[in-house]
Amino acid sequence: MRGKWGGPTMAERVARSSADLEECPARHCWVVDSLDGVKRAALLLEWRRAAQSTGWEGRVVYPAKLRAGQEWTLVQEWVPAACLLRE
Repeated sequence: MRGKWGGPTMAERVARSSADLEECPARHCWVVDSLDGVKRAALLLEWRRAAQSTGWEGRVVYPAKLRAGQEWTLVQEWVPAACLLRE
């Protein structure tokens, strides 16, 4: 069946686009700063074994102000699993 303008219908377009999507590996998490205890919303991108086999680390991206009076910026870093929360 054709849509109003001769192209695929909305149902056909939605079915095609959702079939092409791969599951995204990124997950929402919270990063807890061990120095000041601030909890920040973050995006967990991947896991790796920490150096010297001290456990696991997650690579995250989160917004933060690096210095007082500055604008917000994105920080990407590897953090210990103990500093990551899922809620």
